Amino acid sequence: MKTIVTILLALSALSALPPLAHSHEQHAHQSYAAGEPGDPKKPSRTIEVGMSEMAYAPARIEVNRGEQIRFVIRNTGADDHEFLLATTAENLKHAKAMMENPHMEHDEPNGVRLAPKKSAEILWKFTHAGTFEYSCLIPGHREAGMVGQVLVK
Repeated sequence: MKTIVTILLALSALSALPPLAHSHEQHAHQSYAAGEPGDPKKPSRTIEVGMSEMAYAPARIEVNRGEQIRFVIRNTGADDHEFLLATTAENLKHAKAMMENPHMEHDEPNGVRLAPKKSAEILWKFTHAGTFEYSCLIPGHREAGMVGQVLVK
C-alpha cells in the first residue's frame, strides 16, 4: 500500500509540471551538412535575403567552400516565414515534423522564423562543397515554392 501511495504522489507531481514547449531543440544537430556556425571574429561576406509570400530574393546563391557568409534576412511579406539552411533531405524531414507542430520555435544557428517586417542575421561558414537549400517549412510554404538554393563550389 505504501508503494502505491508513493507512485500516485509521484505521478501527481509529474502531472502538475507545465508541458514542454515544442522547439527545434528537440531536433538538435551535432553537426550540419551545409557547414557550421560562423565565427564573428573572422571576416565574412554579407548576402541579403528577402522573404515575401512564397518566394526568396535571391532564389539562388553561389559561395566558395570555406567562405563565411553573414545572411541578413528580411521578411518583407505579410505572413511569418522561415529561412532554414540544410540539405533538401534534412529540410523535407523537418517539414514533416512541422506539419505536426506548425508553431515550432527555431533555436538553431542555421535557421530563423520571422514575423512580417522583421529581420535577423545568420552567420554561416560553408565547409562542404555541394548544393544546399534554404526553405520555409511552415506548412504549405515550401509546397508553394518557397525554396532557395546555395551552390558551394
